[in-house]
Amino acid sequence: MIFVTEVVSVLVTVLATRAAIAGEAWAFQACIALWLWFTVLFATFAEAVAEGRGRARAESLRRARTETQAKLLLRPDERGIWQPRNAADLRVGGLVLAEAGDIIPSDGEIVQGIASVNEAAVTGESAPVIRESGGDRSAVTGGTLVVSDWIVVRITAAPGSTFLDRMIALVEGAARQKTPNEIALDILLAGMTIIFLIAVASLVGLASWNGAPPSVPVLAALLVTLIPTTIGGLLSAIGIAGMDRLVRFNVMATSGRAVEAAGDVDVLLLDKTGTITLGSRQATGFVTAPGIPEGELAEAAVLSSLADETPEGRSILAFARERHGIIPPALPAGAKVVPFTAQTRISGLDLPSGQYRKGAADAVIRSTIGAVPAALREAVDRIARQGSTPLVVAKDGRLLGAVELKDIVKPGIRERFGALRQMGIRTVMVTGDNRLTAAAIATEAGVDDFIAEATPRDKLQYIRGAQGEGRLVAMAGDGTNDAPALAQADVGVAMQTGTQAAREAGNMVDLDSDPTKLIEVVEIGKQLLITRGALTTFSIANDVAKYFAILPAIFVTR
Repeated sequence: MIFVTEVVSVLVTVLATRAAIAGEAWAFQACIALWLWFTVLFATFAEAVAEGRGRARAESLRRARTETQAKLLLRPDERGIWQPRNAADLRVGGLVLAEAGDIIPSDGEIVQGIASVNEAAVTGESAPVIRESGGDRSAVTGGTLVVSDWIVVRITAAPGSTFLDRMIALVEGAARQKTPNEIALDILLAGMTIIFLIAVASLVGLASWNGAPPSVPVLAALLVTLIPTTIGGLLSAIGIAGMDRLVRFNVMATSGRAVEAAGDVDVLLLDKTGTITLGSRQATGFVTAPGIPEGELAEAAVLSSLADETPEGRSILAFARERHGIIPPALPAGAKVVPFTAQTRISGLDLPSGQYRKGAADAVIRSTIGAVPAALREAVDRIARQGSTPLVVAKDGRLLGAVELKDIVKPGIRERFGALRQMGIRTVMVTGDNRLTAAAIATEAGVDDFIAEATPRDKLQYIRGAQGEGRLVAMAGDGTNDAPALAQADVGVAMQTGTQAAREAGNMVDLDSDPTKLIEVVEIGKQLLITRGALTTFSIANDVAKYFAILPAIFVTR
């Protein structure tokens, strides 16, 4: 419809220019041309503002591939001799060094060393994993972070075939579908434009019978007046208004169409880590060994965590203060800090009062003396089965108990999911965790269904399958592995605390990182649909009325 208006604008402009050159009256034609161009420019500008940033992009994924610096080893047997190299320049077979705090530059296999690696940016899971040379835990992925120790990685992926390259291909291959409302409106506008184009063309013959056929500029103005240009020109403006309304709820939308589509969403797909949960493991309980007071366990856990600057270590201090009123003391002078390493998987502190240790259950148990109480072993197994992480605490080689670390479900999220259910929206949690952990989190969060052990391609296929059934899907995520799904979903809501790739792939960013904010988004989307329906009804009635008001005037004789 706007294209028709643009063609008519060009025609009238040409006629006005020709009249001016020929010395004929041209002012009336020029006025018509100006109004027509104003209509075209308004509609085009509104569309550009509403949709200019709405397309899924892969720039940050490319930057992660090209801007990451690698430590390329010059001598395989000497770890200290290396030179910086861009990740994109690495070749298969090259050896790179990755130390604590470094990002692994490309997919590869560990040939030397052992390290704790945070794969949250890729897998979405918050717990670091141990990767070491040999065995089935030697593969590493580009874009993951080395938390402790060091590793030497042999590059196994050629440029263009790494994990990040596959993610880029998925993001660029994703395409958002038109909603049923958009399709119906497109058909209506096209039909009305064709009908009024035929009607205006037929008026030439009818008016000629009256002896006063209208000029081409007048017919052009009549055509643009009759076709529903109001709808085409204001739809994008309505989308911009919806985007502005979302700002009040701390949601930044880059697509007005996405705001409208939210009004018809019936499936919400949510990533677990960082979206439903806080994304970092927090201390939630103390489990004591037989005969050990909980206060003694809490005090030992605090002392073993004094030098631990990780979120887990800080959470133990906070939990002990909240649960038992233990205020963490300052680190004593002369205290010997035992740092966490991937080899030992234990950390702690040596003080005059004793040696305090905490760490992985099997590692701490091996370093202690005496038999392991059956009740403590059962408690550790139970914590692990529930999807939490048990940290066993010991003092002077004597087991005191365990601290339960858990990825906490965001407060109030269960009630909000209930409200979404009442609105007819089905919530589905998707995670790379095993089914046992996924089931526990899904039950606690109150989602309708969950998908465990999901890969980025699995998420993408699920969304495409639901869209193939005629459903409108919203996706809420925060990780690089969520980017393809965010790009494909009708409404992609990225968490502000997530990666840059996720924020660019989505068409909305939640500044509060609250996935249930979709309730407000849906409400605003429904308001926009009501506004658009009222505008469409008024515009069509107005255009039909104008036609029947103008038609008799053509046959009035002078």
